[in-house]
Amino acid sequence: MEIDIAAILGGYAQGYFLMADEETGSLDWYGTEQHTVIPLDERFHCPRSLRPLVRSERFQVQINRAFDQVVEGCAARPQTWISPQLKQIYRALHRAGFAHSFETWQGETLAGGILGITIGAAFIGESMFYRIPNGSKVVMVKLVQHLRARRFRLFDAQLMNPHLARFGAFQMDGPTYLELLQQCVGIPCAFA
Repeated sequence: MEIDIAAILGGYAQGYFLMADEETGSLDWYGTEQHTVIPLDERFHCPRSLRPLVRSERFQVQINRAFDQVVEGCAARPQTWISPQLKQIYRALHRAGFAHSFETWQGETLAGGILGITIGAAFIGESMFYRIPNGSKVVMVKLVQHLRARRFRLFDAQLMNPHLARFGAFQMDGPTYLELLQQCVGIPCAFA
């Protein structure tokens, strides 16, 4: 399968994201009227019960140490929109420097991870998973800290869920989101 990296990044830069149909596996572009955004400013909320765990040394953070394992972990669900074809696309984007895994580890055990695509100062979160309880919660907090330190301006989580809402995620209307995304596309940021 030949993968057109520029065309894929162009789709994401216009506010679309790739998903495979859970039943047929066919891949297509999707858009939404409201984008879920994880705030990178003071609106981000680390739940009080999680703060001691974040400060502890129980989990260590790594970037791209186990990219393929994170992709597989994100896809390992009874119903998944991450098809074999989409896995190949993520791997191609990773080799080109645009797809990344942000991971928590306990010793040599992968605890959790977030898979995302970077375009300029935008981090587009594709999926997350955990193998050890709280692994995905700690990775979320640590990723926000990392994005702030690297001067990213947008953390797009695509679709809202109760887990993201706990961290202060909010809905941004399409025109506002696209304006912010277009600003971010032109700002160089290094994720790793």
